Amino acid sequence: MLNKTCSFSELQQDFSWNIPEHYNIGVDVCDKWADRQPERLAVIEHLADAEPRRITFGALKEQSNRLANALQRLGVRGAEPDGMPDRVGVLLPQSIETAVSHIAITKMGAISIPLFTLFGTEALLHRLRDSEAKAVITNAEEAEKILAVQSELPKLKAVLSVNDRCKSGVLSFHQLCDKESDRFEPATTRADDPALLIYTSGTTGNPKGALHAHRVLLGHLPGVEVSHDFVDRDKDFFWTPADWAWIGGLLDVLMPALHHGVPVLAHRFEKFNPAMAFRLMRDYRIRNVFLPPTALKLMKQVPEEDIVECSLRSIASGGETLGSELLAWGKRVFGVTINEFYGQTECNMIVSCCGALESPKAGYMGRGVVGHRVEIIDSERAEILADGQEGVIAVRAPDPVMFLGYWNNPKATEEKFVVVKGEKWLLTGDMGLRDPDGRIRFIGRDDDVINFAGYRIGPAEIENCLISHPAVRLAGVVGKPDDIRGQIISAYIVLADGYAGSASLAEEIAAHVKSRLAAYEYPRAIRFIEKMPMTTTGKIIRASLRKMAEEEGESASFDDGKGWNSTIGGGIGRNFGCNS
Repeated sequence: MLNKTCSFSELQQDFSWNIPEHYNIGVDVCDKWADRQPERLAVIEHLADAEPRRITFGALKEQSNRLANALQRLGVRGAEPDGMPDRVGVLLPQSIETAVSHIAITKMGAISIPLFTLFGTEALLHRLRDSEAKAVITNAEEAEKILAVQSELPKLKAVLSVNDRCKSGVLSFHQLCDKESDRFEPATTRADDPALLIYTSGTTGNPKGALHAHRVLLGHLPGVEVSHDFVDRDKDFFWTPADWAWIGGLLDVLMPALHHGVPVLAHRFEKFNPAMAFRLMRDYRIRNVFLPPTALKLMKQVPEEDIVECSLRSIASGGETLGSELLAWGKRVFGVTINEFYGQTECNMIVSCCGALESPKAGYMGRGVVGHRVEIIDSERAEILADGQEGVIAVRAPDPVMFLGYWNNPKATEEKFVVVKGEKWLLTGDMGLRDPDGRIRFIGRDDDVINFAGYRIGPAEIENCLISHPAVRLAGVVGKPDDIRGQIISAYIVLADGYAGSASLAEEIAAHVKSRLAAYEYPRAIRFIEKMPMTTTGKIIRASLRKMAEEEGESASFDDGKGWNSTIGGGIGRNFGCNS
């Protein structure tokens, strides 16, 4: 744990990595504390219609041991020297069972795949088929989606539901666990052994799986601690509305808090309610929150008379630019500085502000976090740029928080790196610059990923879904500027013969995408066009579509006008904080 100092330079002088040869995430966040203080509180799960559920580290160990034994009995194979461990999907909202599942899978030495409950069948099919998942842990509602595509998943051998009543073909999570011993010998994993497979969207093709080693949690710790003005193990209490299926919820909140023996509140709104978020934090006396920028923007709209006093000690945020006005509001309402951070699924929590050490600088997302060397690079000339020069934000490899590579995609992995004077650097793909004091400014992306309310969304997956509708011949998807959500998904469609554009057709097409991908991935704006701007090689020129989106402003053939209608949180695949 970082010792609180007086400056970033002093923090840097005192820091050195301590990555052991053998390390296991599940043992670290659970068994370590269970063996020392079994009655120490680990998770409180808030329920809308019942008393909260609580679980101690001792009980968390027992339950995860039972699940690990059950998964082994079902044939799930953990770490072995002669092959890749089996993959297990975790398709659950924030809950005690979600924490138990990730802990059990990693203690086995298997690979956990966090999956979002708003995913549709096509999104789930791709991830489960691509990863060749052997089992999925879910609930009754989500199990229906899995059963609908199970015939296309020959490697999937078991579907477990945490609900008591299960349909045919679905196993009972609790009944299986109740039959097993609460003793389990965790796998002796190396720090570099694979532990998590987190899918992140890109600009071309389907989402890619970023494979992370057990050491990724240790790599996250300095950034998490800095962005929360350090950690108080005996008084802190964490919560985030971001789903634990994303790196922002799982590795920025749940796992680091449990590593430190700090309790976590489990609750994700089905539809984010900013006034309820205030009351939730007040009622549970939450001390530390990760609030994505969209959550903060919506909370800022709550009338003054409905704002209740909270007990927050720290607020971290990342995902899009906050701006000085929102930072000032946060300071006034919560009494603390919102610490912005930056990272991406492949290499997260590498830049951060820290209000305990210095005041934030408007327009800058913070400094490179201790332990991570972050520079601005000219990727074409393979050189590190001087202060004030714009280039690609890059991180030197190796780094404990850096991914092992893209799942079954060595070409994409290789393209993520560049060598500068004999050193290997991971290119984030984001443009930035550094001021003479060492603070880094985010400028913009060099790709077409859309940032909708903190969700990083690749256009290709949506375009592919759009053209599966019989009325759509060609589809191009870009982000359209939006004051609250950063961007909304805007689709430009060339219709097939025999179809005419109308508001009702636009609504039908939007619903087509919403039902097949995720509730946040459907286009909020649809415009029918005669001709798609394309290169001579047949690629959509999205820059032309973005220009159209900016010029048309509010005029569009269809815009649902519904602000935030999903859950906060998203895949902080690329987060930019002072500002995924």
